[in-house]
Amino acid sequence: MKRYDLCVIGSGPAGQRAAIQASKLGKRVCIIEKLHAVGGVAVNTGTIPSKAMREAILDADNRVVACPTMADFARVRETLFANLKRSCGRVIGNEINTVQQHLMSNGIDVIRGTGSFADPHTITITTENDEESIHAEFVLIAVGTRPAAPKGLEFDGKTILSSDDVPNLTAAPHSMIVVGGGVIGSEYATMMQVLGVKVTLIEGRNRLLDFVDSEIIEAFQYHARQSGMTLRMGEKVTKISTMQAPDGARTTDNIVAEAQLESGKTLRADTLLYCIGRQGCTDELNLASAGLEADNRGRIEVNDCFQTSAQHIYAAGDVIGFPALASTSYEQGRLAACHMFGEKCEVISKLLPYGIYTVPEISMVGWTEKQLTDEGIPYESGVASYDEIARGHLLGEEFGMLKLLIHQESRAILGVHAIGAGATELIHIGQAAIAFQATVEYFVNAVFNYPTLAECYKVAAMNGLNKLKGI
Repeated sequence: MKRYDLCVIGSGPAGQRAAIQASKLGKRVCIIEKLHAVGGVAVNTGTIPSKAMREAILDADNRVVACPTMADFARVRETLFANLKRSCGRVIGNEINTVQQHLMSNGIDVIRGTGSFADPHTITITTENDEESIHAEFVLIAVGTRPAAPKGLEFDGKTILSSDDVPNLTAAPHSMIVVGGGVIGSEYATMMQVLGVKVTLIEGRNRLLDFVDSEIIEAFQYHARQSGMTLRMGEKVTKISTMQAPDGARTTDNIVAEAQLESGKTLRADTLLYCIGRQGCTDELNLASAGLEADNRGRIEVNDCFQTSAQHIYAAGDVIGFPALASTSYEQGRLAACHMFGEKCEVISKLLPYGIYTVPEISMVGWTEKQLTDEGIPYESGVASYDEIARGHLLGEEFGMLKLLIHQESRAILGVHAIGAGATELIHIGQAAIAFQATVEYFVNAVFNYPTLAECYKVAAMNGLNKLKGI
């Protein structure tokens, strides 16, 4: 039986970073991965495929605008989906190769198969034709999550879809119902809308993405409706099924999806995308043999150092729940490896940027207005719109805004919120400013390249400072 200092189950962001960190500390490390390729959900079915699809769709949309000979958008949609797998495959392939090279260069053994606990220190790896066991002093569970489905709902990859199915579509549907207005649902809904698909987005709450600044979401919902999307807010789906398409319906196989709402409405579309929740992939781990258990959503509870109740077993990434971001998963894995081998390192920063790859992008860092109000912290806001920035006009991206939240007394930057092209990149300027306790005067006095979207910081700072001075 082979012996390792660390066995990592899962090769997603958390698993990769933990394995590499442990290797840098001179430890013998292996990663168990059941998929045919390393990288986990982030590379194979989630983050990278969805963003590759988004870029392909935006590129097609730009070519339609720029090229009068390609005005037949339906034809462009067909061309896009014909080339989509090739476009996404190239990006995914590059990411897989990068991960493989990093693991190989750090001397990490990659073992293919499904890992499960035989006892707290013994992991059994099962393949179709074989089974082997290894011994590990420490174990990191980084198995990630998969799309959740209510009882009785089965994803067929064609009419009833999970988020994992969307990048594999071979043709653009004429219409789509999206159930769930969270991050994934909102991202795919806007992508499909850009592509010319007739989208209906159903959300049980009264607004989308309720953890995001309300002014940003109001702008986002307005933009979605102006683009032709139907938003059904405060509605709950009670039943999802398929049925024969009614006469005149535009569908290729004469089957449509049907969603019945609690309010009594019935909606039909070519496809239905279900995006409510994700489930931890812990059901094959045999956690009981390690003295562990997962909650009803397959998540594992950990302490601030990412230890489970078994002190030598750690967990990191989406499988431990919020915030379930690839960016934070990387850091969780690294910090877990440092802790298990006694390497001093700083705890993960609570100043986390959020990037939501809708069309348009949304990003945020720091406090929201609601949080500041609830805590009784006096603040003022400063806003810049893309339509007053030269770069916005050059890009043809007049829709967008950046908002600074400023402490009324110290004038420190407390939060930054953005919507529009490049928002997920712009936000890091604000993240650095908050981390180093910059005041609004910094942005007023700073010189930015002209023309750039970063000028929004200067314009927003001037707007906020004028309000503070009562001008």
